[in-house]
Amino acid sequence: MPELPDIAAYLSALEPRIGAQPIQQIRLASPFLLRTAKPSVTDVEGHIVRDLRRIGKRIAIGVEGDLWLVLHLMIAGRLHWRSRGAKLAGRQSRAAFDFPNGSLVLTEVGTKHRASLYVFRGEEALQSVDPGGIDVFTSNLSSFRDALTAENRTLKRALTDPRILSGIGNAYSDEILYAARLSPIALTQKLKPDEWERLFAATRDTLRFWIDQLRAEAETGFPEKVTAFRKGMAVHGRYGESCPRCGEKIQRIRYADNETNYCAPCQTGGRLLADRSLSRLLQSDWPRTLDELEALKRR
Repeated sequence: MPELPDIAAYLSALEPRIGAQPIQQIRLASPFLLRTAKPSVTDVEGHIVRDLRRIGKRIAIGVEGDLWLVLHLMIAGRLHWRSRGAKLAGRQSRAAFDFPNGSLVLTEVGTKHRASLYVFRGEEALQSVDPGGIDVFTSNLSSFRDALTAENRTLKRALTDPRILSGIGNAYSDEILYAARLSPIALTQKLKPDEWERLFAATRDTLRFWIDQLRAEAETGFPEKVTAFRKGMAVHGRYGESCPRCGEKIQRIRYADNETNYCAPCQTGGRLLADRSLSRLLQSDWPRTLDELEALKRR
């Protein structure tokens, strides 16, 4: 799912292309993409784009008349800049937003179509889709800590909860926790003062690094290949590869369709975190350290 740095890159690429331009037509390949009935998408047509915003992991396009188009790309939705009037060909094409200088096309890979489009009128209606998480760049250490300790959650869950922090998901939470040298299953209400300082700094520094890098890439062309697995990431998507800090292999916790990647020596004191499927199988034989894991593999 595109997260804060990816959305920032999209917005940077969209600004020079659609800013101050009229939306001439909105073409929907599937009626199920649209999740609101009023205002209609036709009410937006002919109006000039006046504002572009990020709301959590959503992209909001504001036009004249206080109307807003809100796109939630979910896991597989992606945006592409095509020539004006580009055809919506194939099952992946979901919608096109036509401008005088080109078309913004939304695609979605796979059969589970979760991406969505909303049309709102007015600021109050727009804010109804904001999950409410704080912006780490406008918060301070105290408000950051207060938000994450409102409930006693694991750091991984707290960082990725959109009601707590705005725009952070599975990929960048892995990178943040690695940079902070903290376990993904550490409990928020158990962190020490120095750990809070590391986590706050790592959250801001990690997001800023990737925002700057992806925005720089967007200056040379529209971000066509938005992915959760980027070259240069320290742990996310690098299971079994060497940690760039200590050289040990990156580990993982698998759950549902996601996995958490971490480095045991750097983040958990060398202790392996129980993978749900494997720990159920091995039960008391679950290895607790890298040495025990290697011994298990040699059996």
